[in-house]
Amino acid sequence: MHIITVNKISVEVEWKPIKNIHLTVYPPDARIHISAPEQMTEDAVRLFIITKLEWIGKRVELIRNQSRQTEREYVSGENHYYKGIRYRLKVIYHEAAPKVELQGRQFINLYVRNGATVEKKAEVLREWYREELKQTLGPLVERWETLLEVKATHWEVKQMKTLWGSCNHSTKRIIFNLELIKKPSQCIEYIVAHELTHLVERLHNARFTTLLDNYLPTWRQIKHELNEFVV
Repeated sequence: MHIITVNKISVEVEWKPIKNIHLTVYPPDARIHISAPEQMTEDAVRLFIITKLEWIGKRVELIRNQSRQTEREYVSGENHYYKGIRYRLKVIYHEAAPKVELQGRQFINLYVRNGATVEKKAEVLREWYREELKQTLGPLVERWETLLEVKATHWEVKQMKTLWGSCNHSTKRIIFNLELIKKPSQCIEYIVAHELTHLVERLHNARFTTLLDNYLPTWRQIKHELNEFVV
């Protein structure tokens, strides 16, 4: 990976067979990455970075502030997101098996046994999120497989640091980021559409974007919403 430094800001640069340049700042460590067309010179990439310095600075600050706020104690009153909606956590102690329930559009009720540790509360909520995302993804994957006339051999949910999803074009295996369950529903569907489109076209090239344009015309707005929606 090539590194270009501008004003003490280090940017990873990767040249690919793509049409347009792509700039991304990845959480949780605000890593800055550029995918550039193969024919683009290093000087041109450097100039592009200079024109984006203000945006990069704001995005880095946002992500770093977010990272400082993400430690959770899993106590009543804490904010937690589900499908783009902010809920208040309500911890309820009982002696039955741990579980999670939504109470309207205001509360996530977390039922745990007396003496449950922070780690245990986190595990119960995380596994509930996992099952909720799987149930949400199932119909969406089927719908987009039908639209695109493709078939994934396997899909699963994992905690991922820098990607919302990934697709192995050769094995047709897809991974979705567990954190998607906290995003608005249209963002979840966009990632499903994006990853399944890779079963048709491996690269982010003109054919890939044309497919998305045909089947999900608003994908660019949704992508922006996904990247700007901070939880």
